[in-house]
Amino acid sequence: MTAKAERVRRIGWYAALVVASLVTVLCVSLLFAAFRNDSAIEAQLGQATAQVETVSFDRTIINYATPDGIMHSPSNGVLYPAGLAAGQLVNIEYDAGDPELARVAGRSATNTLLPLGSMIFFTWVIAGPLLWWIRRQNVRSRAESSV
Repeated sequence: MTAKAERVRRIGWYAALVVASLVTVLCVSLLFAAFRNDSAIEAQLGQATAQVETVSFDRTIINYATPDGIMHSPSNGVLYPAGLAAGQLVNIEYDAGDPELARVAGRSATNTLLPLGSMIFFTWVIAGPLLWWIRRQNVRSRAESSV
């Protein structure tokens, strides 16, 4: 085996490790952000009924009025929007200090545990055997070259 092939495998091993680790760190960071958003909402809890305007892949836009009569439409959408449809009325909870931060009432960061946990699990289900296989190929080629 050439030194170039071993170097390519080593780079591939590090690349797979970095990508899997990065996905894991991003998922854990997203989970902490969801808990932080929930604690901010619960610190200054406001409740309202909102109308779902649009539902798309990346966000669900709602409109709602706060007790002072101001209409709000969070630009990032509502948190935990699974199952909502355009035109639907839904109860929401929002941060009274920052009405742009809103979530569907009764939902919390625990709703993110299954999707994020699944993402981490399947990332390592793919990365683990790949890392093992690359490492095995390097060990085998070293053994063959030493004989």
